[in-house]
Amino acid sequence: MKNHQILFSRRDFLKHFGKGLTGAALTAALAQIPSWVMAQTIDDPPLRTRAARKGILFGAEAMQSELIADHEFATHFINECGILVPGNELKWHMLRPTSSGFNFQPADWLASFAQNANLQLRGHTLIWGDSLPAWFMNTVKDNNAASYLKDHIAAVAGRYAGQVHSWDVVNEPIMPWDGRSDGLRNSVWLKTLGPNYIDMAFEAAAAADPEALLVLNQNFLEYDAPKWTGFRTKTLQLLERLKSSNVPIHALGIQAHLRSDYGEFNQESFRNFLHEVANMGLMIMITELDVYDANLPLETGLRDSLVAGQYEEFLSVALNEPAVNTVITWGLSDKYTWYTDNGARADNSPVRPLPLDDGFNRKLAWKAMADVFDNKPPVKIKAPRDFHFKD
Repeated sequence: MKNHQILFSRRDFLKHFGKGLTGAALTAALAQIPSWVMAQTIDDPPLRTRAARKGILFGAEAMQSELIADHEFATHFINECGILVPGNELKWHMLRPTSSGFNFQPADWLASFAQNANLQLRGHTLIWGDSLPAWFMNTVKDNNAASYLKDHIAAVAGRYAGQVHSWDVVNEPIMPWDGRSDGLRNSVWLKTLGPNYIDMAFEAAAAADPEALLVLNQNFLEYDAPKWTGFRTKTLQLLERLKSSNVPIHALGIQAHLRSDYGEFNQESFRNFLHEVANMGLMIMITELDVYDANLPLETGLRDSLVAGQYEEFLSVALNEPAVNTVITWGLSDKYTWYTDNGARADNSPVRPLPLDDGFNRKLAWKAMADVFDNKPPVKIKAPRDFHFKD
């Protein structure tokens, strides 16, 4: 038997959420009402099932501490998600308490949780210029950086070989604002090893875990305002160089931290960018999707609708590209979101950036995502191995 939830009609939307809005503000609010608000009912299958029906893998980020301490959250996570992304447990600052030792316990727990819950597991991240342990900068130098990079990847990717759907091999390598002609971020890895640290990392990951998808994960690719255009241009240049050098890279990860204060989302230019990536023979993964709401109205209903509208608009374009085969939100519930500490509202009201609220109820954002998944034509995933979507 199918369960249903009543959605808001346009009249109800205005009655409940449009109070006090007039003129241009009312026009702007009306423009943000997504098409699915007009629907009367929605079936209740979880997002992972809706996505899997169309060849898309859906999941979210979560921390070991959250899943251990909050059984209700863990239950909802397993219900809604097909893949789990560790938040910090696979980053250097948690894995490497000393220069010679590893602490795999938190990551091992998550790998076991994923296996027992019939979830895919994603590896985030092997090499990044941030989240490094305190000892790193005084220990890793020009003469030993290559060994640390290769040994770390061999140890970590090797430990979870065959268990991981995909690795973010290199995270956020592009930073045009650092002023280099190639657009690369002036990270410690670049300073010690030069641009080829990226090639080195992918080759080491392929050797350690040959079955996993290997991903370059990049931020600031969603918008085309002048401030952001360099990110797309330099990312494409880097991908072209890696492909021409036969570096074993399978996919581009687009983080997709959506923010309306970053400028208007240009659907056509983003669609063209996705085509350019796909034409290189690369898959595309949406890896850290959420919506920043600190700049949106206080009223919960209106704010939720504006957030949902951003989810719908972005995913409708992204999932129109057949190369996009994965959608991951950076968190599942508003109870556990990085914006609590890194994107708090000036009015001190709780942030609401994710599909479930802090009581694990499905929000308008969830309904927007469900609608996009339901209406996407099915595609066949191209991958080095056959990843099975688990209902």
